This record gives sequence, C-alpha cells and structure tokens, in this order.
Amino acid sequence: MEDITLKINGVEVTAPAGSTILEAARLAHIEIPTLCYLKDINEIGACRMCVVEVKGARSLVAACVYPIDKGRGGEPMEVWTNTPAVMDSRKKTLQLLLSNHDRKCLSCVRSGKCELQQLAAELGVDDEGYYDGSRTPSEIDDSAVHMIRDNSKCVLCRRCTAVCENVQGIGVIGPNARGFRTHIGSAFEMGLGETSCVSCGQCIAVCPTGALSEKDATDEVFAAIADPEKFVVVQTAPAVRAGLGEAFGLPIGTNTEGKMAAALRRLGFDKVFDTDFSADLTIMEEANEFLNRVSNGGVLPLITSCSPGWIKYCEHYFPDMTENLSSCKSPQQMFGAIAKSYYAEKMGIDPKNMVVVSIMPCTAKKFEIQRPDQAANGVPDVDFALTTRELARMVKRAGIRFLDLPNEDFDAPLGLGTGAAVIFGATGGVMEAALRTAVFKLTGKAPASLDFTDVRGTKGVKEATYNVNGLEVKVAVASGLGNARALLEKVKAGEASYHFIEIMGCPGGCVNGGGQPQQPGHVRNTVDIRALRAKVLYDLDKANNIRMSHENPAIVELYDTYLGEPGSEKAHHLLHTTYIKRTIN
Repeated sequence: MEDITLKINGVEVTAPAGSTILEAARLAHIEIPTLCYLKDINEIGACRMCVVEVKGARSLVAACVYPIDKGRGGEPMEVWTNTPAVMDSRKKTLQLLLSNHDRKCLSCVRSGKCELQQLAAELGVDDEGYYDGSRTPSEIDDSAVHMIRDNSKCVLCRRCTAVCENVQGIGVIGPNARGFRTHIGSAFEMGLGETSCVSCGQCIAVCPTGALSEKDATDEVFAAIADPEKFVVVQTAPAVRAGLGEAFGLPIGTNTEGKMAAALRRLGFDKVFDTDFSADLTIMEEANEFLNRVSNGGVLPLITSCSPGWIKYCEHYFPDMTENLSSCKSPQQMFGAIAKSYYAEKMGIDPKNMVVVSIMPCTAKKFEIQRPDQAANGVPDVDFALTTRELARMVKRAGIRFLDLPNEDFDAPLGLGTGAAVIFGATGGVMEAALRTAVFKLTGKAPASLDFTDVRGTKGVKEATYNVNGLEVKVAVASGLGNARALLEKVKAGEASYHFIEIMGCPGGCVNGGGQPQQPGHVRNTVDIRALRAKVLYDLDKANNIRMSHENPAIVELYDTYLGEPGSEKAHHLLHTTYIKRTIN
C-alpha cells in the first residue's frame, strides 16, 4: 500500500494511504480526543471532539473520518491539532455536552473512569464552564435483568447502538425522536427488558460515560457475608483473573489469580472456589454428550452452551436450532448445583443456608441465574452473579489494598481446575478443552499435542478438521453474535457442515465480556485487549501440571463417589437444562 507523507503540527509524518488524520496523528504520538469513534464499528464523526485544522479547508474537520492526502501544488498536506481555534471549538463542544448532562459525578459508577470527565479535566472545563438550558430528564430504564440505562448521562455518541447493530447483529437500541429530544431507546419506547436484548453488555463496555451500567448486587452480597446464618461461597470465572488487575491500574494482560483469591478471602467469603473446577465438569458432560450424538445419530452439529448471551440469542433468533444446543448447564450453574448438593452434603450444610456468589466477566450471567430449570436441588444453583467491575468495587469499598496482597490459592476441592478449564475464557477454549478429552475418550490416549492452535486467536470465525481414530471431526468456533449469525446461516443453508460448534456471545470470548473493566476508546482502538487477556489464560494452561479435564483428581472423585459417570441420571438431573423457543421483539 502506498504511503503518504504529511505534516502534523509542523512535523512530518508518514502513514498508509487511506488513513484518517486521527490514525496518522497517532503515528506521530499525538492523541486527538474522541467520544464517539470506535475503529471499524462507529466511524461517524458525530461528537466533534476530534476537530482539527487542515490547510486549505474552509472549516475545522473531524479527524476520525477525514482522510489524509498528498497535498496540493507539490506541498504536503498540513494539519494542526492544537491551535487556539481547535482548542476553543473542542472546549465549547464539551461545554454544550455538559449543559445537557447530569453532573452528579460523585455518585456516578463511572466517576474517575469516565471519558467525558477526563476530557473536562484535560480541556479545563469546570462546573462554571457550561451553558444553562433544558436538560434531558433522568428517566431510568431498569426493565432488563442485567443493566440500567440513564439517558440524562448520555452524550449520544452512538457507540452502544453501533456495537449492538454492527458487531452483535441485534440492533434493539437506537436513536429515537429528533433534535433536542433525540435519545437512545428501543422501538416504540419499549423497555430494554421487553426486547430481544440478550444481556451481553457490550453496550456497557463501550459507553464512555455512566449512562449504561450493570445492576449492582454488591450490597446484597455484603449483607449475605455478614449474616451468621449463611455459609457464603464464591466462584471466579477464568477470564476474571485476566481482567481484574486493570481496575487497580495494572497493565492489560496481568494475571491476578493469587491476589484475587486473597482479596475474596479478606472480603469474608467462607470458601473461595474456582469456576475452573466446573469448567472441567462441563467438559466431562459435554464430551460425553458429543460422543453419544455422533455414535447414536443425535442432532448435529452440537453447539456449546456456556455463554448465556449466546443461548438467549439462539432462543430468539434461531429457535429451530435449540435442539442443537448442548443440554449442559454453563460452568457457573454446574458449580452452584454441585456446591448445593455434593459439597453441602459433604460439609453437613443445609443448601437453604448456602449462598453461592459468582464473579463473572459477563453481564448475561445475571440473566442466567434467573432462568428456569436452574435450581437442581430445590434452591437456585447460584444466588448472585457479580461482574469483574463489581468485585473491584467491593475490594475498594472494603479498604483492601489489592496491589499489596500476597498470592494465595483457592480452597479445595471445588477450587481445583486444569489447564483445559482456564482457557474457557478465550474464544476457542471450550472447543480445545473438549477436543483434548474427546480424543482421549475415542483413542484411549492423550492427543499427540494438547495445543489445538487452529481454534485459537481472536478471528471472528475459525474452522478446523481433525482425524480422530479414523473419524473426520469438523469443528467451527465463532465469537461475537454477528459472526455467530453468519456461521449458522451457512449451516442452515447447507453451505457448511460441522460436528461441533463453539459460540461465545462476546467478540474474543469471555475475556472481552460485558462485565470486564472498561477501557477508554483510544485504548480500545489501538490495543488488542482480547489477545492480551487471552494470553494470560494460555500461559496458565501451559504452566498447569494437569491440562486435560478428565485428569482433574477432584472431578474424578466427584464421579467416583457421587455422580457415577458422565451422563448418569444423577448427573443429568444436576448438570443439564432445557431451553425456550422465544420470539423476536
């Protein structure tokens, strides 16, 4: 591709043809502020925070959509990003945004991490620096199980609508009305909970302000911990350890497993367990189900069921394919079912007095715990599902100095997981873990290599074929619901055929879940967050002495002493579930 040389603030910069001024400026180590821009997702030049001067242009231009060129008359294109006119324009734009903004920053969940707040500090806009006038009223939409929308904090950047439509392919939110009355909402002003929203939380992840947030259950969890009648256990999903550190200023891609266990213990949980345990359990049940379907003419392809956002999406948009879904509960729910049966019996605890809290990278887990058929022992499998962000808030609220904590281990026996389990948090991880055990079940020996690299990486759709004991096993992996739709439409049209499909609702898998620590737009646009977090999990897998789920000694004991064998009547009662054919709203 041809390169173009231009001048930015008097300094020569060379960038690929087709680049925008925003992209070229980054090559010169200049960060132009943005509020609406998300690379390849929301490139609309709407917020006007990124305006710059271009020699020869009649007015200021939006750097995020204005392409660089070769200049005229033999002179290179000249751009200025910090002239008085540019700075004045940005400041006035910000003041106008704040004039219609609920500025109760101290009580806002995003205070200190709000992109609007950060811009105000950088541009010198204070409480006196805004225009008085009418404001959008604070009308809270809390109709969805997993989140709250407050349009009085919305800046109409449209990031949320872009990710919902362009990435997830759902489009249940968008701008309603016109002019000053423009606001983000759903069709016919339905509450979000009345729509076909799948609770993935990707809209929350990209929101620059506090307009969107998960429903916080930390007060209820603190109350349960303080209740002497309750035995409160906590489980942590694989991806949480790869993201939690960001909430405490650590670099993206920092493994905080040991400090996380230590923090949870200091919060007062009676036992600190790991969802890796039940991820291994999921593989035992799912691999058994897959082999049964292949051997007995069952419905294929078998599609994984670990991602509740994907499950709800399938129920709404592909209801005819719910028979393809694995009947296995997710690791979160399997853990709760085993904790309130096997573990409760072992410890002599009444399941009604046990509270199971899960720490998840996922907002859809809040929806999942309320699904029907998720109360195997007569009580809910899981009582509270908190996001990674909620855990960080609990740690800070309790005054725990996270960075100074020692590294501690999880409790036994539900705290033991294998390398196969920890990679569940990355797209392709469930597939890889299942293949490791399926190959062993079919051949009686471990695969020559435990690394099924064909299904790794952050590419939206991946395909592979493996010869296992003479059987050609065709697999596919998709992450992000827009990619899932494309894959399943090919399957329905007969254009592709597979035995086994893994689908994760969020792009890149759970490491990029809607409940992970939020990163500002300029980081999302320039850093491969998904790959850095996923590397944490693959490094943990590689370092683990046990890398196949069927070799987990705690899982072996569970089957030997309690469940019998994978797919047994008891296992099916506790660990499997059913689905609903839903309509699209």
